[in-house]
Amino acid sequence: MSDQKKHFKKQDLEERSALFAEVVIGLVQRLPHTSINKRLIEQIVGASGSIGANYCEAQEAESKKDFIHKIGICKKEIRETKHWLRLLATANPTVTTELRQLWTEAHQLLLIFSKILVTARKNNQ
Repeated sequence: MSDQKKHFKKQDLEERSALFAEVVIGLVQRLPHTSINKRLIEQIVGASGSIGANYCEAQEAESKKDFIHKIGICKKEIRETKHWLRLLATANPTVTTELRQLWTEAHQLLLIFSKILVTARKNNQ
């Protein structure tokens, strides 16, 4: 995972968010098939994939207001992803270290998108 972590830092934001979701998918594919994991996996795959999808939409925004809205959705999806990572760690203690690394990357993405949102709102005034 450390190579993946280094790779996250070198990518543009669209690629970085896609890579993040791909790493999440790779990890959850290795988890045991339990009823709890099934629900958690569905949620985290959706939320983590939505980060990049909404960023792509923001890049094609029809207005500044639309851009701000889409970036806000990115932030919401990141927060949700962090929540599901925490619950996955509770349900799967054997992969806690990997999940913590993903949580750290999600937090870094949250900081980036928060800054984008603050700047966009400031520039929109």
